Amino acid sequence: MATKEECRSALEKLSDNLAQADGKVRTAAGFNRSLSCHITDLDLTFTGRLVDGRIEVADTVAGPPPEKAQIGLAMAGDDLVAMVEGELNFARAWGSGRVRLEAGFRDLMRLRSLL
Repeated sequence: MATKEECRSALEKLSDNLAQADGKVRTAAGFNRSLSCHITDLDLTFTGRLVDGRIEVADTVAGPPPEKAQIGLAMAGDDLVAMVEGELNFARAWGSGRVRLEAGFRDLMRLRSLL
């Protein structure tokens, strides 16, 4: 089971990957939205924002997200680490229910090029 520190590190690596992206991926990630990532097996949530292609983690709270974010993710810590390392395909994990994504229709359309 991934630790809190490993999950935070994975989010930082994902942020770095988004910041270094170009083309459609950079455009898709280059907007300003509140973000939460609930790590289900640790029962903790990273909250923050997706801003200009970077994930800015502002806080870590126990339990599910304290308020609904514009983009919400939920998954096990091992799945987060595996996705960032390229060992788990996001679309397959989402389709099988291992990852939950909640966002408005417009945000989903913009995010689809990231998936």
